[in-house]
Amino acid sequence: MSTAVAEITRVLPRLSNEELRDLERAILQTYRQRGVGILFDDAYGIFTEQDLVTVCEEALQVVEQAPSKP
Repeated sequence: MSTAVAEITRVLPRLSNEELRDLERAILQTYRQRGVGILFDDAYGIFTEQDLVTVCEEALQVVEQAPSKP
């Protein structure tokens, strides 16, 4: 682990919830500027922006193929 990451990790427990939200926004913005898909990791696993795009495309196909109601 780099020195910078170690230092950030060390101070995280002392940050307020607002400061943590600000930090998260800054990290997400950095990913966006770099063109990297943002990863979300939760109890179900890792989910990327590309995963979201794929799910939306699949859902749109289902909607488009559904028979129209009179």
